[in-house]
Amino acid sequence: MLSAQVQTTLRAIFPPSCLSCRGLVASDYGLCGECWRDLPLISGPACRSCGIPVLAEADDDTALCEDCTARPRPWRQGRSALHYKDLGRKLVLGLKHNDRHDIAPAAGLWLSQAAKPLLESDTIIAPVPLHWSRLVKRRYNQSAVLVHALGTRVMRRTVLDLLIRTERTLPLDGVSVEQRFKRMAGVIQPNPKRLDRIVGAKILLVDDVMTSGATFAACTEACLAAGAARVDVLSLARVAKDEH
Repeated sequence: MLSAQVQTTLRAIFPPSCLSCRGLVASDYGLCGECWRDLPLISGPACRSCGIPVLAEADDDTALCEDCTARPRPWRQGRSALHYKDLGRKLVLGLKHNDRHDIAPAAGLWLSQAAKPLLESDTIIAPVPLHWSRLVKRRYNQSAVLVHALGTRVMRRTVLDLLIRTERTLPLDGVSVEQRFKRMAGVIQPNPKRLDRIVGAKILLVDDVMTSGATFAACTEACLAAGAARVDVLSLARVAKDEH
């Protein structure tokens, strides 16, 4: 009874607000109508390897975008929830750099919708890892936050430390695709304490943004080398080729 009274009081003092513009909304962790219309959700026919929209029939699950055609991916399938632009970019950067953990529940919903073709009852969900030095500086791994939100919503097992990053790579922003793949080569390894979770497993790797696919490729190769049965990937946002 007291808890209900406290919650009522808190809602009166701090009513639910839009994740973007902070206007009033009906429930927590949501967007107002105007911001919802501006959310660049990905829908319709999509590339089977990264999830970006492509020109294809709605039931064509073999279509590939130009990037994934030019560079075959080591993972089985991939999907993305948002375009990395406008409000999508704002929300991703808020979660990544500004401690906006309040974005995670809504992001978990968007990810769960995008992940439907990838999930099976025994799928294990794991995040792209941060190097320990960046984790200390940032205090959290945004990809792990997304995995927790997604796993809770779809009720699948999560392993937040399945992979480790053995080197602190230079930032990938502003470098060529080839440089991205070169910098990421060999820097992701299975966590020795979690090898038993990888062997024979169906793994869904989650990251906040996919640009070239270099990070997902390094993570996928580490999982497959350790004996994973298959690997799929899922990003909250996908950068279009003209935004690289």
